[in-house]
Amino acid sequence: MFHWIVLATSWNILSGYSGYFSFGHGAFFGAGVYTTAMLAGSYGMPFLWTLPIAGIVAAALGAGLGAIVFRVRNVRGELFALLTLAVTFVLATIVLNTPIDGGPGVYLSAVAVPVLAPSESGSFYMMALALAVVTLVVAYAIPKSRLGLGLYAIHDDEDAAEVMGVPTYRYKIVTFAISCALAGVAGGIQSLFVSYVTAGSTFNITVPLTVVLMSVLGGTRHWAGPALGATAITLLLYASTAADQAVTGKAVTGAILVAAVLFMPNGILAGRRRRKPAASPAPLPADAAPAVLPDVVPDRLPAADHPASTTGAGETLLSVRGLYKSFKGVRALDGIELDLREGEILGVLGPNGSGKSTLINIVSGHYRADAGSLRFAGAELAGLPAHCIARTGVARTYQIPRPFAQLSVRDNVALTAMFGAVAPDRAGADVAADRCLEFTGLGGLGSLRPGELTLHQTKFLELARALAARPRLLMLDEVLSGLTPAEIDGAVELIRRIRDQGTTIMFVEHVMRAVTALSDRIVVLDQGRVLALGDASEVMARRDVAVAYLGVAHA
Repeated sequence: MFHWIVLATSWNILSGYSGYFSFGHGAFFGAGVYTTAMLAGSYGMPFLWTLPIAGIVAAALGAGLGAIVFRVRNVRGELFALLTLAVTFVLATIVLNTPIDGGPGVYLSAVAVPVLAPSESGSFYMMALALAVVTLVVAYAIPKSRLGLGLYAIHDDEDAAEVMGVPTYRYKIVTFAISCALAGVAGGIQSLFVSYVTAGSTFNITVPLTVVLMSVLGGTRHWAGPALGATAITLLLYASTAADQAVTGKAVTGAILVAAVLFMPNGILAGRRRRKPAASPAPLPADAAPAVLPDVVPDRLPAADHPASTTGAGETLLSVRGLYKSFKGVRALDGIELDLREGEILGVLGPNGSGKSTLINIVSGHYRADAGSLRFAGAELAGLPAHCIARTGVARTYQIPRPFAQLSVRDNVALTAMFGAVAPDRAGADVAADRCLEFTGLGGLGSLRPGELTLHQTKFLELARALAARPRLLMLDEVLSGLTPAEIDGAVELIRRIRDQGTTIMFVEHVMRAVTALSDRIVVLDQGRVLALGDASEVMARRDVAVAYLGVAHA
């Protein structure tokens, strides 16, 4: 039982927390099996000494694979699952056709079992128990850490997590290595327990399918879910075997897997991660936020703690030069050049497809420019990973809200506070999150999930999440779309207050009255180029701007 608890829980550390579903856990388990078998059985190394080496070998294999695979953005979901499954058979082929195994297998019958209990079976029990405890402690600690919050964000929306400051590539490699190391140590213990290992019995589909069943049954989003599933399935198989009904037990196990997928996709412990509602004000109705916002005192929004500009107020904060971006031959940005001054609100207008959202995506690091320069506060951003850009003081909202669906509203905001170089620990991030939620009129909704919010509240959640990083530059991508006139009025007042507290804003919007009311300057894009730039009244009076928006007949 402890053996399966270790394997299921270690699998879940990667696949359950980050969402990278792996069918290759048997490969890393097998790596541990053969590491111990070779060192102890063939070279006479003391058994206990081989276990950490087995873990290191498995971790190195996983980290090496991850270092390659995780750089390819399209290798996710079923592609990642199939790739890890292929690794199992590749490793089996290598082992079988080299002196590691060579075909006849490796015997460990001459290897002494460590004396940890009065009997050999007791010693195996103690080793398995100790490893199970270590694995559960690791699985329990990760969700409460910075790493765990980042993994949950990767699970829900990896691209958005990177833009919010989560170092997704590094976190995935670290998590993969931890998962593989635990499986490798379990494999080392298993090799001595069976005393004779072969490639056919080690590298098979049984291990990954069984641990997937156990984890899905118990719940992949809860640290104890795989352990619960492993306990239930192991007891079921043991009972059926003891009753001489082994085939029936396997059939029932398969039926449980089907039922779990159909009726309990989140597992037995689904919902246990959700925090209990805090003793906070009652949730605001959808139309209440605009009325509340004017009563929020300005100092409730944390002041930006990024270094102040050394060039003086009104000097260039963001300089864009020769920015190009194409998608499959379609030129989205065609040599964009503009400057954004510190402390101003720059309205960005243009017809659909003009490159407005692409510009924000490039500046935030969501996409990489094909060519051009992006200098922010004197530092070049072009080519930097999105999480590094976020830590320079750049934050954004999305045109279509992209909250992390399985995190609470408070955790969504706390994540950017933690990874935006504002709060080094979880307690400080929660404090910053509560203040930003209160500032945006969502103070009573922190314990809810984003799916329980209205569109208006979800839009303001996007804003609160961006503000939690205390940015110097805040880019708003159609944050007012879908709101009622009253909600737009409240949002305009809120955006003005944000600017008054020192934040520079790039404001992409189609609601013209909001753009003209807020913007110090307006830039109009058309077909990926700057069509006009200047004061709102001057820009909107130009005929070429009217033609770009309305067409020649209406200009």
